[in-house]
Amino acid sequence: MFEALNRLFTRDDDADPAHDAQLAVAALLVHLAAVDGAVKPEERTAVRQALTDFYGLEEVEVERLVGEAMRRDAEAVDFYRFTSELSTLDSEARIEIVRMMWQVVFADDKNHELEDNMVWRVAELIGVSTRDRNIIKHQVARR
Repeated sequence: MFEALNRLFTRDDDADPAHDAQLAVAALLVHLAAVDGAVKPEERTAVRQALTDFYGLEEVEVERLVGEAMRRDAEAVDFYRFTSELSTLDSEARIEIVRMMWQVVFADDKNHELEDNMVWRVAELIGVSTRDRNIIKHQVARR
């Protein structure tokens, strides 16, 4: 417990901000895939594909990132730890994060209310407007 608290309040000065952002996105996507109570194979694939496409990662890197994201998500009590990393990104990157989230939501052709609510909350926390969030939602849902 003390180790978890220590990690919460200390920051590694050698940490790579780009990796921190990748890890934050991965943790949000992993959480989103499970928020409705079941992670379907299509959602698992969508998480990995979104990370591969957006960050240009190799399969091994994606697997490592998802594994670390799952551990971080299990330790997290809220989204702040992840969204604070992302709110400083440029608008285009933040919009793409919301797009990745919708891709995970619609991977199983369903939009569960808990998934919808999570995308809404994260979009608000990282500064993506309601208008942009809804436009992206409809674009992804039509595919």
